[in-house]
Amino acid sequence: MITPEVLTDYIRKTLPDAVVTVTDRTGTMNHLKVVIVSDGFQGKNLLDRHRMIYQALDAPMKDGRIHALELTARTNDEA
Repeated sequence: MITPEVLTDYIRKTLPDAVVTVTDRTGTMNHLKVVIVSDGFQGKNLLDRHRMIYQALDAPMKDGRIHALELTARTNDEA
């Protein structure tokens, strides 16, 4: 299990300006829908944006705190 605050901290290490919204999809806090808005995605395609996020969340993904992740990654202009 991971809290929204801890997940946001992981993401902000890579994307300091990120606005992160976390939705628990199952009530277990390990199947999450995450929306991230950051200008750090500017000029990046969808695959590169997701790679950035997965890299930021590497530790909680590997240790099982996050089991499933649905991502939306936008710039401020796209939000």
